[in-house]
Amino acid sequence: MPLVNEQTFTAFLNSLFQEDWVVYAKPPFGGAEHVLHYLGRYTHRVAISNHRILAVNESQVIFRWKDYARHNKQRTMPLTCEEFLRRFLQHVLPKGFPRIRYFGWLANRRRNKLLPLCRDLLPHLAQQNSAQPETALWLCPHCHGPMAVLERLSPSQLLDSEWRQPRVLDSS
Repeated sequence: MPLVNEQTFTAFLNSLFQEDWVVYAKPPFGGAEHVLHYLGRYTHRVAISNHRILAVNESQVIFRWKDYARHNKQRTMPLTCEEFLRRFLQHVLPKGFPRIRYFGWLANRRRNKLLPLCRDLLPHLAQQNSAQPETALWLCPHCHGPMAVLERLSPSQLLDSEWRQPRVLDSS
């Protein structure tokens, strides 16, 4: 294996950096929202949730799964305990491996420098976008009229004790 040598490997990497790479990605078939749902299944959920496990005994585990090839039909699958554990452990990351890797302005190398810059730029963007009126998302439970957004709070403001105090709003 020629790349085992550190100098050979470094020369190989340098040759890759000299190349003008063309990255081609097709637009997603279901749109951006479909991509987010697809990725969300892998980044924010466990391999199998408890409600899908139907039965467990000394010899087997029976669980429910979706057959995507048959219009998302619900099916059951019995597996031996050993096979179920083998498949489950294929979804467990080794210690030290992050589930989500950040790139761009959230990358570890750049985050300390670029994240404060992004936060500094956000109020300017919010002021530009505030010229557009917001549509009412909620109706008043008493008069059923549209409720207007008076102020948006950041997560840090919600944690601040000053904002936890009850407030009386004058609607006049």
